[in-house]
Amino acid sequence: MKQLWAIALISFLFVGCRQEQKGYIINGEVEGVSEGKVYLKYFRNKMFFDMDSADMKNGKFTFAGKVETPLLYGIATENMNYPAQFFLENTRMSVVLDEAGGNIQIKGSPANELFLGNAARIQDSSYNIDSLVTKYPDSPVAAFYLYRYFTYQLSLEELKTTRNKLSTSCPYVADLDKIIQQLENVQAGKVAPEFSLPDTAGVSVSLSEFRGKFVLIDFWAAWCPPCRKENPNVVKAFHEYKDKGFTVLGISLDRDRNQWLKAIHDDHLTWTHLSDLKYWDSEIPALYGVRGIPANVLLNPDGVIIATNISGEDLQNKLNEAID
Repeated sequence: MKQLWAIALISFLFVGCRQEQKGYIINGEVEGVSEGKVYLKYFRNKMFFDMDSADMKNGKFTFAGKVETPLLYGIATENMNYPAQFFLENTRMSVVLDEAGGNIQIKGSPANELFLGNAARIQDSSYNIDSLVTKYPDSPVAAFYLYRYFTYQLSLEELKTTRNKLSTSCPYVADLDKIIQQLENVQAGKVAPEFSLPDTAGVSVSLSEFRGKFVLIDFWAAWCPPCRKENPNVVKAFHEYKDKGFTVLGISLDRDRNQWLKAIHDDHLTWTHLSDLKYWDSEIPALYGVRGIPANVLLNPDGVIIATNISGEDLQNKLNEAID
């Protein structure tokens, strides 16, 4: 009897150990491609970084490993400019990758049923993120969509209300809480957080140097089409009010210095420009809770925030109200 009990115990421990080591297996193929490299990439702060690679054989590839919790990853071939996005979870997944279109099909993954099932609609202005979070409060997919796309679309109170419905403890919730705290610090009536950054000549410039003027802190980048489209409106406002105590302070999320300087010249942005050229890893956009660009913050001469994210005619109207 003791021998049988010992065998049963060893079997239990062995099974338990095998379950603990369970991870993901990706069996994939790339449509219309037979050879080359495929890259598995992890996602952080709007950017993808190489994590693993595999060689294609007859258009097929395999990845295996383990993740702590389902999170967003990407898969790309050498010829893809941007990876196809998906949620990596500890299960066996069948993946079909369309290199030309950048699309991905996945079977055997509950997280991706939810993720890919909402991917085409998530950026629609009428999309109800609160409904998704309410229905799937313990899903990292719902937390990701709230974190990635709605921290700059919802008001602070709407964001807090929706975040509080999440019961998952995935990393995206911690990111959401950090962003909410940052947004709390840049509401109208608060003194704008102080910072210093290098200008185009590499000289450190501080926000406090602009006290005594109305200042539009303008977050933008040379690679951002909506920013470049809005620039003529900012130029117009600058020239109209610069002799009335108004200026613009450009904060760039660029990473290529030459592209940054060229965009300043091409768009005739004749005000002070600052950047650490760290793209989305720059600390200053994060300090102001910036999750998408163009974005801006308007300060009065005492450095107090009087408006955020105003553009087009709204910018002109606000400046007319505040300065004239």
